[in-house]
Amino acid sequence: MAELSTISGIPVATIKYYLREKLLPVGASETANQARYGAGHLDRLRLIRALIDVGGLSVASARSVLEAIDSDASLPEVFKVAQHSVSVTIEPGDLEPADLASIDALLEGWHVSPENPGRLAAARVLSAFRGVGQTDDRGWFVRYAEAALLIAAADLDEIESRSDRAAKAETVVVGTVLGDALISGLRRAAQEHVTSERYS
Repeated sequence: MAELSTISGIPVATIKYYLREKLLPVGASETANQARYGAGHLDRLRLIRALIDVGGLSVASARSVLEAIDSDASLPEVFKVAQHSVSVTIEPGDLEPADLASIDALLEGWHVSPENPGRLAAARVLSAFRGVGQTDDRGWFVRYAEAALLIAAADLDEIESRSDRAAKAETVVVGTVLGDALISGLRRAAQEHVTSERYS
């Protein structure tokens, strides 16, 4: 474990915590108080840190998505776990029916379940836009939806390029969790770029 800590840069105490929380599989026992860790453990530690430190997941959410990766769940099921891990829980009954109807109109033709966390979050956002007096005068929301479809296609193209189910499942999780952070960062950079072009 000391060597794993040195190579990974993660303190032994943190590695032990990840073991206790069942984020990291135990090493192969060699003696009563010694275990062997390999490259797979190092890869898992990097994944754990990415999910928690960059993706902002709680330990419990990280455990859920790691369990989904390690399971034999279908990719749609892994997507569902990953999406819920990065989403605030919203009860449909807490939303205005008009906001849900507006989102459903925006997503017309899409295959989206009523309980999809993105659908519910988007309805809540539309309500907030309306609440602060912002209007969609130039196709703002439709253009966001079009961009979201492009992003989803990029996600799925990347997933389909992976060779086996485990690699695909890991890409589902990483793409969902880190993809949110990447899109947010790229949007901020793009806003500065377009602003500099329009308001030089």
